[in-house]
Amino acid sequence: MTGAVMGGTKVPALGKQPAGGRVLVQKAKILLVDDRPENLLALEAILSALDQTLVRASSGEEALKALLTDDFAVILLDVQMPGMDGFETAAHIKRRERTRDIPIIFLTAINHGPHHTFRGYAAGAVDYISKPFDPWVLRAKVSVFVDLYVKNTQLKEQAALLRLQLEAGEEPAAIGGALLGELSARLAAVEEQAEALTKQLDATADSAGAAATAAHLERKLAGLRRALDALRPGAS
Repeated sequence: MTGAVMGGTKVPALGKQPAGGRVLVQKAKILLVDDRPENLLALEAILSALDQTLVRASSGEEALKALLTDDFAVILLDVQMPGMDGFETAAHIKRRERTRDIPIIFLTAINHGPHHTFRGYAAGAVDYISKPFDPWVLRAKVSVFVDLYVKNTQLKEQAALLRLQLEAGEEPAAIGGALLGELSARLAAVEEQAEALTKQLDATADSAGAAATAAHLERKLAGLRRALDALRPGAS
């Protein structure tokens, strides 16, 4: 899989490094929640270039059911839905330990003003976008969250591998050093992407949305960097 292009910069392809050294593609899942099939089709068209797994849900209840069995990198959630609306769905997602940290991007066709927007952030969204939205901006945001998810998954897998090596009396520096270097380089690329995206949001998005997204990215990236540093040989 080739890397995606963001702002003229090519993003490294997503994948994990098995023992044999060959990179295997690891696709992330993105949950699309909207009661209108035409809106789901539009989202799929916008996000298809990311070459990830897109999962549809036509209601809040269906979204919560999907979240019981699968892990997702990010959720795109329509606010205006019959029955359980986006705010109520998000509240359920944030109450579950398994799903509370999944980034939620609210999408709405109705602009009710700042109060409605802040209600979205209060419900746990990392961003709140009014339709019609800029496809590039949405795709760029989703791409960064996907990269964060994949890097986090890779770090967890590497941590498990290092633990097994230590238990077996092997030397982790010799076996895991190459992958740690690759992960560090990929994380640096994501940090660069996030910085570029934050600048783009500052210029195009509302200030509250840009601030919320930037803060979420900063927390996630800082956590990933700390986790990666802790895996290095000799780290205490």
